[in-house]
Parts: sequence; structure tokens; C-alpha cells
Amino acid sequence: MLELRPNCECCDKDLPPESREAMICTFECTYCVDCATGTLAGICTNCGGELVRRPVRPSEKLTKFPASTKRVLKAEGCAPKAA
Repeated sequence: MLELRPNCECCDKDLPPESREAMICTFECTYCVDCATGTLAGICTNCGGELVRRPVRPSEKLTKFPASTKRVLKAEGCAPKAA
């Protein structure tokens, strides 16, 4: 089950469970759409995997299966992906 992490690892933008602006890789590294498509050019800086839109968990399921509250943030931010 997805953790639904609460923030962008690059810029620390809040990404609540219902956000359609959250992008993830297969390891669930989480980024906002601006960092994922702009700075990172669609590639996860941690694993090199593709970044795709994170699915939204139905609100009625969040009570039984809550989103994570643990924030993950790169202290140095994310360097732009080399072209």
C-alpha cells in the first residue's frame, strides 16, 4: 500500500493525500509536479526511475488506511537534471 508521503522531497511543498500534483517513482520518492517535470525532467534523483502521478486514495479509505505524516526532505534540495 502506498505511504502517500506528505511533501515534495525537493521543495517541501505540502502534498496532501488528495493532491493531484504529487508525482512518485516505484520506490515512492515523492515530488510536486513542478519539481518532477521541471527540475528533475521526469526522472527520480534517488533511483533514476520514471516519475508518474501518484494515485489518490478515496477519502473513505483514509480513516482505515491513513497517509504518512513523515516528511522526507533533501537538505540540499534537488539539482536540475543534466540534459
